[in-house]
Amino acid sequence: MRDGYAPGLRLEASIDAPAEPPEPAPDDLRPGAAPSDDVRVVEADGRSFHIVGTAHISRESVTRVREVIEAERPDVVCLELDDRRYAALANPERFESLDLRQVIREQQLATLGLNLMMAAYQRRLGFELGVQPGAELLQAARTASQLRIPVALCDRDVRITLRRAWSALSLWRRGLLLATLLAGSFQKPELSEDDLRELRREDVLSRLMDELGTAFPGLRQVLIDERDRYLAHRVLASEGRRAVVVVGAGHAAGLARALAAGERADLAELERMPPPSRLWRVAGWGIPALIVGALLAIGVRQGAEAAGANALYWVLANGIPAGVGAILALGHPLTVLAAFAAAPLTSLTPVIGVGYVTAFVQTWLRPPRVRELRRVSEDAIRPRGWWQNRLLRIFAVFALTTIGSLIGTFVGGAEILRNLVR
Repeated sequence: MRDGYAPGLRLEASIDAPAEPPEPAPDDLRPGAAPSDDVRVVEADGRSFHIVGTAHISRESVTRVREVIEAERPDVVCLELDDRRYAALANPERFESLDLRQVIREQQLATLGLNLMMAAYQRRLGFELGVQPGAELLQAARTASQLRIPVALCDRDVRITLRRAWSALSLWRRGLLLATLLAGSFQKPELSEDDLRELRREDVLSRLMDELGTAFPGLRQVLIDERDRYLAHRVLASEGRRAVVVVGAGHAAGLARALAAGERADLAELERMPPPSRLWRVAGWGIPALIVGALLAIGVRQGAEAAGANALYWVLANGIPAGVGAILALGHPLTVLAAFAAAPLTSLTPVIGVGYVTAFVQTWLRPPRVRELRRVSEDAIRPRGWWQNRLLRIFAVFALTTIGSLIGTFVGGAEILRNLVR
């Protein structure tokens, strides 16, 4: 498949077209008909953009997207997808080809886990309604393929979006977000198509986005506002005078405004990974320097025996909680040993955390089986699945040993500083 960002991208080779012709569209969807609540029409620079706002877990959205494309017969269909997300939708068994060790070496396990939890929550909603999350986007690609209409994948690389979102949050809000997503992935939702229809209304969705912006302002900026600008730029770069644009309802209003204004974004800036904050860099090296300095000062003022006792306390304070985390995650015995041995050292450097060490060891000793990779999306929405599925257990090892090490760092550091000022 060619670059998903290139205007006029064709996906016919990857989508099977049915033998029978598509059904006629309803009269209210014929070209020139008045738009409905979930379809906005923007006219700009001699071009026409039909923006279809969807709920990613709605059966009605799947039907609606197909009807609009068949009725409008546009020159191009633009989708809120990047090439990776499209490949994930078209190939649900994508985890089978996942190089988990490479992910760990590149320290991308946290980002992958965040993506998985977000997907798990959507998948649980989808199971309740009998529709695959993102099915309307896949339907749009299929319908366009059947009608020989070019498809443009216009979204930003999902890895960049998640990493920018993660970087925009404080340590406290990262923990709160992970806890919220983890809890949400296990909750049983009770949403009907009527509920989803209400969520697609601008006023209700705007209120939800306002609440999201209040709780996680960094997420609102990266997941909604930035992507509105990015999507608008890519849509404007697509070919043809008439386009159908399929996006989540949360992007419809912002995208319509950007298209009407003909806004062009600085894609290089929106794709740039922000460096760690100065405070984070200072804390990353400052805390280890403070601990090591305190141990040296204790040795000078109180003697080598006192310094050794405090160093041993540091080892135990870090190693024991990290090891307990590995045990709670049902890690391999050698993973537990690695957690105990690595935590006191990794806590003294911001270069690598104990979670990545233990995840690598667990992956090496208990690599996920093919059937577990195929079932990861289903297992992720069951609490028990996080311990039964080897891939999810690796995420559990990563998370729980990291939490254990953080607890040990604060406990051990506080004790060493207290002994220093005695």
